[in-house]
Amino acid sequence: MESDRQVKTDPRRALPGVDRLAREAAAIAADLPEWSLTQAAREEIAEARERLLEIPGEGSGETSQQALAVRTAERAARLAAPHPRRVVNATGVVLHTNLGRAPLARGAAQAVAEAAAGYSDLELDLATGRRGDRLAAVSAKLARLAGCEAALAVNNCAAGLMLALNTLARGREVIVSRGELVEIGGSFRVPAIMERAGVRLVEVGATNRTHARDYAEAIGPDSALLLKVHRSNFEMSGFVSEVGLPELAELGQRHGLPVFDDLGSGSLVELPGLPAECFAPGRLRLGADLVCFSGDKLLGGPQAGLLLGSADAIAALRSNPMARALRLDKLSLAALDWTLRVMLEGRAESEIPVLRQLRAPLESLESRARLLAERLAKVAGEGARVAPRPEKAFVGGGSLPGFELPGWVVALSPPEGLGAERVAARLRAAPLPVVARVRGEELLFDVRTLLDDEEAAVEQALREALRPARG
Repeated sequence: MESDRQVKTDPRRALPGVDRLAREAAAIAADLPEWSLTQAAREEIAEARERLLEIPGEGSGETSQQALAVRTAERAARLAAPHPRRVVNATGVVLHTNLGRAPLARGAAQAVAEAAAGYSDLELDLATGRRGDRLAAVSAKLARLAGCEAALAVNNCAAGLMLALNTLARGREVIVSRGELVEIGGSFRVPAIMERAGVRLVEVGATNRTHARDYAEAIGPDSALLLKVHRSNFEMSGFVSEVGLPELAELGQRHGLPVFDDLGSGSLVELPGLPAECFAPGRLRLGADLVCFSGDKLLGGPQAGLLLGSADAIAALRSNPMARALRLDKLSLAALDWTLRVMLEGRAESEIPVLRQLRAPLESLESRARLLAERLAKVAGEGARVAPRPEKAFVGGGSLPGFELPGWVVALSPPEGLGAERVAARLRAAPLPVVARVRGEELLFDVRTLLDDEEAAVEQALREALRPARG
């Protein structure tokens, strides 16, 4: 009898069924699809059961039932939302990894849409009617831009590194400085990639200092490759030393070993004001036999791993069966081909958003910030403080660690009682989310990374975010 009473008073029995909860959530948000409401209801009920197991008295009563329906509707909205979705980047970080790195140019996006909307000559030679090479066009453009014998594009830079290692050094030794054994985003580490590529890692030097003699002493009969990895997401200072690419290339030539430069982020056009190491063709001229870099960073194109080098090296990479598993799809190829074409035509700085942002004159950024400040001040009202001011921001995207660009921001201190973090969260919840920097009790809207006409979106999102503060 005692057990029967426990069953009857178990608060979990009061939880609604999935169908009922989904209907109650639909009454709150009628525009959500049925599948998302059903899935959200299942998940919310499961979590409510767990909470009731931990705290038996929680969740009973009409109020908690309503709260459960509200949470279900909110969860269903998150499930049904498109991903990835467009956001406004007001952080000033041009290559923000979490925000998708480089935005595609409108022309590149149109090229993607055309390639996606119908059939294409992806692997058809229209002149002969026979099978064609999907990579021929972009490879030729890459080689022309870089001034190298040959080039290859795969689906990202890590894939390019793995393909090169597996092709040129499988089962043999690859020598690399300890100070360059980096961990990239998502906890992926260079040593782990090398292991999967089937090569044996030989670490040389110390974490902070590596000399040419360290490489020379490590070279043996089983050595296959000298690897240089750009420290793309951190910098070292103080008592440090590394071997430059020319010296490493000279050592490789002396011992008959190729030098592979994993540049990480590179450009095919020279960018005054940015470090010279960003210019990928320049790395080849300094002696690298093979250079690899990302397509969606300083290049300003789609995600890709771009490999530049000798005809023999690229031919070997292409013949590796792994190359098929790492190849680009037709949409990425369309965007990359368009991006390379405008570079060859000399239109890169006017057409590619990343290059325009990196080269934006300070005076134009100041003018834009002052105009935005006037608009936001009207929205924020008397309880807030809004002012334009000069600020620096990182280039970001694992590209140039420690390198900052001077720019201009609009600094906003929200009305009393509504903190900066809370306003930032509301901006991210806008129909067109706005992502800004938060520093203390200020929000910083950096105009460098605002695309054309996005000021209106910032203004509207801020109006909604501050509405409760104005009553």
